[in-house]
Amino acid sequence: MADSLYLSLWFPAFEEPEILPRTVDVLRQFPFSQRRPGVTYVAVQPVAWSEPTILEQRFQPGIAPEQAAGVASELLHEDYAYAFEAYWDLWSPTPSGGKWLETPTLARFVAQGSQFEEGAAAETGHVQVDFGLDAPFLYEQLTLTAEAEEHVRNNVHKLVEFTALVEKKAGATGRLLWSESEENLAQKLIARLQRVN
Repeated sequence: MADSLYLSLWFPAFEEPEILPRTVDVLRQFPFSQRRPGVTYVAVQPVAWSEPTILEQRFQPGIAPEQAAGVASELLHEDYAYAFEAYWDLWSPTPSGGKWLETPTLARFVAQGSQFEEGAAAETGHVQVDFGLDAPFLYEQLTLTAEAEEHVRNNVHKLVEFTALVEKKAGATGRLLWSESEENLAQKLIARLQRVN
């Protein structure tokens, strides 16, 4: 069964002046979609998720991470969260199942100030990346052919490469790839690929 997949990132410091620069550093490592490049959405959320959003803006075409941060920079507070959306190209089967295509797939980046949601960032990450469902990395409902297995492996490689780059180039000192069910993605993936026909 598909499960939501997240990457939580922590930094040695994440005070108010560092929120947007560190988020830009994370976004710079992201392999943007060729067909839908750049940041396509920016939102600013004050105090808690239960409060109304005070800024929402969509961009078509997408904009550079630095420009996206600039949109939110006038509203910088340690008790705010900043959401950014972008697409990356992941392999998925066509509805008929006969062919695989690289398609733009949404990822959501949320940077949380230290006082947002009563300090939730300490547990959930200063920056959290929501990849959506883990299906592109497992496709548990499909019988994987050699071609399909190669596409799934390409998706996993892209995910692993992004998480490694964030740690290496964006200065993250802690990272955790996790799912809502708390099942170990690496174990699920190994078990999945061992069942390939």
